[in-house]
Formats: sequence, structure tokens, C-alpha cells
Amino acid sequence: MDRTDTTAIASVTTAAAAPAPVTTAAMARAYARRVVLEQWNDADRTATEAALIDLSLVVSELAANAVRHGGGLAGFEVTPTPQGVRLAVHDNSDVVPAAAFGPGSLPSKHHGNGYGWPVIIRLARDIAVDPRPGGGKTVSVLVPLL
Repeated sequence: MDRTDTTAIASVTTAAAAPAPVTTAAMARAYARRVVLEQWNDADRTATEAALIDLSLVVSELAANAVRHGGGLAGFEVTPTPQGVRLAVHDNSDVVPAAAFGPGSLPSKHHGNGYGWPVIIRLARDIAVDPRPGGGKTVSVLVPLL
């Protein structure tokens, strides 16, 4: 499965900017869930609870990585697409995570961390890491809801 396939990006609707700055993983999870329930779900499609749990896991890992390794959560966007939602997490570090484009293998031993990127890689698609003007980066992923 190609995680960098960009065909799923077609037909993206407008990014849903949070009404207030998202500064924690809990705020990001709540906001992403609200966007799905209010803007993505419709008469023809509804995200399952399992899909919402996967979304929450990806949001949690991305937000935690921004706080722990990226110098803070500098912004968070959720964009509904026909396939699911695209998340964009902005942080303050220029460092691209080494595991970002890896195979998603779980670490052989638990050292207190190391499961975040494998979870993201297994549950998300179209992973991109782009520099932000003025410093920092944006990590964006598509979380399928179908």
C-alpha cells in the first residue's frame, strides 16, 4: 500500500479552522471528532465508531509528537475529503522525523516511546512533512473514514 499516493487528495473541501487555538492533544481530538460529526457525516455516509477511534489515535500521536519533539503545537487543521479527513499539524521544529516514511514496524523493545509513528503509518495515508515559512514544519495525513 503506497502511503504517499496523492490521488485521495482530489475533491478536498475547505479546511476547517478551529474556532480557538488548539494547544493540546485533547483539544485536537475533540475538534477532529466534531468536524467529522458536523461536516463529514451526511445522509450517504457516516463514520463508524471504529473509524473515529482510529482518527483519535492518529490525532493524539501527531499532537503529542508536536509537543514532545516539535517545540510545541503551533497549529491544527482538519479538512474533510470524500475519503475521510486530512489533518495538518504544525510545529516549531524543522526536524523531519526519521520514522515518518518508514515501514511502520513496531519497536522490538519498549523504551517509553517509539509507537507513535508506527500507529500513524498503519492508520493514515498520504503522509507528508513540509517546511513552514519562517521555520517549523507541517505534518499532514489523510485518515480514511470509509
